[in-house]
Amino acid sequence: MSGFHEVLFPMRLAFGASGGPERRTEIITLASGREVRNAVWANAKRRWTIGSAIDDVAALQVLLNFFEARQGRLYGFRFKDPLDHISGLSGAAISANDQVIGIGDGTTSEFQLRKIYGETIRKVVKPVAETVKIAVAGAPMLVGWSVDSTTGIIRFDTPPGSGEEITAGFEFDCAVRFDADRLDGVIEGFDHGRIVNVDLVELLLE
Repeated sequence: MSGFHEVLFPMRLAFGASGGPERRTEIITLASGREVRNAVWANAKRRWTIGSAIDDVAALQVLLNFFEARQGRLYGFRFKDPLDHISGLSGAAISANDQVIGIGDGTTSEFQLRKIYGETIRKVVKPVAETVKIAVAGAPMLVGWSVDSTTGIIRFDTPPGSGEEITAGFEFDCAVRFDADRLDGVIEGFDHGRIVNVDLVELLLE
């Protein structure tokens, strides 16, 4: 997409990041006291605050360089969510059977990576290509497919057969941007500095 750089936010600066998914729910209280709740957003939008790992001038310079290269809020980039960045359970090895991404019909050759949370389905558009594993009808496929790491689309050389379940395992990043066009750093002493907290907000690339 335009306005997006396929670069990962430096991991050394992400340690200690706080944040997670945010939803927008409209709540109307009726005269009876009962509530009517409506989802304003179809999908959650994640936010994080970073800065606790930045405690020296070198780290501050790394953040400054990254911020300037993105021109503040102008260009998005990749960020690895410390709480949610793999297809399965945290700490578990990635398996080709982690997530169901579609059912073959003998014709369709492209399938979108996704992660399912109960009844909620999240499109995965920034997978880490070298971690992606694919299985068809329960059998791992080492060849015969490719992944677009910029969209999360899996393309098969030969469409999976009708009724065959396609599953995938993967690691993924979030598409984010800085939530401000200003970066405030503080030099507190020789070779010692910190950053006033910086917020990142998820980009929903639908």
